[in-house]
Amino acid sequence: MSNRLINEKSPYLLQHAHNPVDWYPWGDEAFEAARALDRPIFLSIGYATCHWCHVMERESFEDPDVARLMNETFVNVKVDREERPDVDGIYMTVAQLTTGRGGWPLTILMTADRVPFLAATYIPKENTHGRVGMLELIPGISQAWRENRGALLDSAASVQEHLVRMASSDFGGRALGAEVLRQTFSELAASYDRQHAGFGSAPKFPTPHRLLFLLRYWKRTGVTQARDMVERTLDALRAGGVFDQIGFGFHRYSTDREWLVPHFEKMLYDQAMLMLAYAESVEASPTLGRKAVVREIAHYVRRDLTSPEGAFHSAEDADSEGEEGRFYLWSLAEVEEVLGEPLARLAASIWNLEKGGNFRDESTGEATGLNIPHLAGFAAGESAARAGPPDEVAERLAEARARLFERRETRERPLLDDKVLTDWNGLMIAALARAGRVLADPDLTGAAVRAAAFIQDHLWRDGELLHRYRDGDVALPSNLDDYAFLAWGEIELHQATLEPEHLRRAVRATDLMIERFLDAERGGFFFATADREDLIVRQREAYDGAVPSGNSVALYNLLRLARLTGRPEYESLASKAAAAFSRQVAAQPSSFSFFLCALDLAIGPSQELVIVGDRTAVDTQALIAVAREGYHPNRVVLWRPPGSEGAALAELAPFTSGFDLLTGGAAAYLCSGFACEQPVSNPDELRQLILTTA
Repeated sequence: MSNRLINEKSPYLLQHAHNPVDWYPWGDEAFEAARALDRPIFLSIGYATCHWCHVMERESFEDPDVARLMNETFVNVKVDREERPDVDGIYMTVAQLTTGRGGWPLTILMTADRVPFLAATYIPKENTHGRVGMLELIPGISQAWRENRGALLDSAASVQEHLVRMASSDFGGRALGAEVLRQTFSELAASYDRQHAGFGSAPKFPTPHRLLFLLRYWKRTGVTQARDMVERTLDALRAGGVFDQIGFGFHRYSTDREWLVPHFEKMLYDQAMLMLAYAESVEASPTLGRKAVVREIAHYVRRDLTSPEGAFHSAEDADSEGEEGRFYLWSLAEVEEVLGEPLARLAASIWNLEKGGNFRDESTGEATGLNIPHLAGFAAGESAARAGPPDEVAERLAEARARLFERRETRERPLLDDKVLTDWNGLMIAALARAGRVLADPDLTGAAVRAAAFIQDHLWRDGELLHRYRDGDVALPSNLDDYAFLAWGEIELHQATLEPEHLRRAVRATDLMIERFLDAERGGFFFATADREDLIVRQREAYDGAVPSGNSVALYNLLRLARLTGRPEYESLASKAAAAFSRQVAAQPSSFSFFLCALDLAIGPSQELVIVGDRTAVDTQALIAVAREGYHPNRVVLWRPPGSEGAALAELAPFTSGFDLLTGGAAAYLCSGFACEQPVSNPDELRQLILTTA
């Protein structure tokens, strides 16, 4: 048996296509059915790699008794939150407003007009630990819909009124300057975990955009504590169980303070944002260890999350063989079987593998006999000193990893969510381009170029950027994040390659973003376009959550493009966008850390460096090399070929048209604070000029 989801492309929806629940996809057919049948809608939102979504499916949506009640009481609608983040964003706001919490699966009961009157997350089949179960909830809602519908509709009207009021609020009116940067640093320093690094307590998220902010704050102020917090956090992440020590790549978050026990799903956006943080930390303070982590993340993404055409898949599940994390866990006996002695002894010492296991059952807290490999002792130097000479240990550990990885590949793999999302691909393009530039690695840059070409060739239709690609099917309306994140990727590609085509693409995506999402009255950008008739409200958000918000990235892009192109309208729009959320940001700035990365650029000083010369010539290459030295997050670089060959760049950045060679050789023109220095041709002179104007 199958339901209406069988014709969908989303892996998440297809997971539910054979449930006995009569699921509808989000759309007019479901809404009209609810009106015709005079029933409320049961809306369930999740995603393919969501552990508790799987639990609720097994307990309730596959259960014939629960399914019968659902089919008799509701019109049931399934949404993949990654395909429709606009829908998810509205109802997640409702859940947070009415229950004080959010997460997935997200459960919403609403009218046929899509107005919610009840919100919850995971609901068990039966009443458990104070949670009402589906078998009791559904009959209760059915009775209330028949006998006390007015109360439900009053609740829905109240929620709708609150959503509209929030969406129409003006959060501007404050001047944001360097003081808010200091306040943000103080908040982050106060929440920093001095024992285990990172911020807050369990569950603990990497929040890499906080690290990007702290690096900029260190650059601005010289406060070494800011950089130290970044480096300790990055090193703790790499050493912990939250990093896949055998196959590389980061899990979603840690369930404890120690970064030991992760939630095992792997998301593309986490790999992208963490790669950016590690790459920028290498610029700020080059270390072989953090350079290696950049390559390890890239290795995982290119091996396991990259399509044959070069685009990036969305995620890998936490579950396999019906258990969360089973793919990643090891008994000491299996390690000994695979490695033999004494290599197993070395692996156990370095990766902290125990006979009784270090992974405990989530419900009982009892040891399972299975281990999460992690480097906590090794990172502190304890196990390393016992293991032998560092080079020898590294070589033997690499052998152990390769053999364990080979064994692991024989296990049942977690589900791969192989859909290609424009916004998340934009993040990964940005990360790989940045990493390729920082490490001078053309393979990483090439991977970013290839993915950008895929988006260019497959996700644009008739001048419109679409959101999702899967199995040759391109569909779903784009959101602010699609345009903003893709533009970010293309800007980073331009900075990595200095090719005008990537700047042209960034300008195109940004101009269309402005046309379709700009809030002309208040500043900033809406998440969805104005023509989305299936949305009950048009949201406008700047909060930086698991990834930076579209508004934060849009602000960052506008400021960089203003400096790259010289277009004053970008600077003006950026100023209005910064002001649009100023009261929100000032009230709790650490919740807007990437927004404040952009504000750091707006406050300045910033630098615009134009290098004129033959790209293949030694003197031009020497100037470009100086331009890429050190950590300068607020600098943009342009390369202009001499003479008529520079026309492509001059069209995008007209202010470069007057820049030319010096006495026949390469020249560097440095501008800062709306003033340009005299051009130089000597690399040492350029290096000194950069230092004096920074």
